[in-house]
Amino acid sequence: MLSGRRLDLLNPSPLDVEIEDIAHGLSRMARWNGQTAGDAIYSVAQHALLVERIARRAAPDIDARWRAAVLLHDAPEYVIGDMISPFKAVIVTIQRRSSLAPFS
Repeated sequence: MLSGRRLDLLNPSPLDVEIEDIAHGLSRMARWNGQTAGDAIYSVAQHALLVERIARRAAPDIDARWRAAVLLHDAPEYVIGDMISPFKAVIVTIQRRSSLAPFS
């Protein structure tokens, strides 16, 4: 991580997560693997801010904890990237098949 912290992906600790690492990573991560029109990317951070703005307009009295949850809804992507839905489905299929392999 940019902060110098190491993150154990199989056993993550909240002590190893820095909000600055999340913000930095998401600001440089393109949504949909960069498959958007135009010269500029649409970052995961931009998406999070847009969703938070929509939530605030829909519920002006939204609690700060809910706003934080909305802003961080894609936070894991600072480490794993923004996988497109069809790829996520393939991963689930592979996991199911491999978990059944000993029984085939």
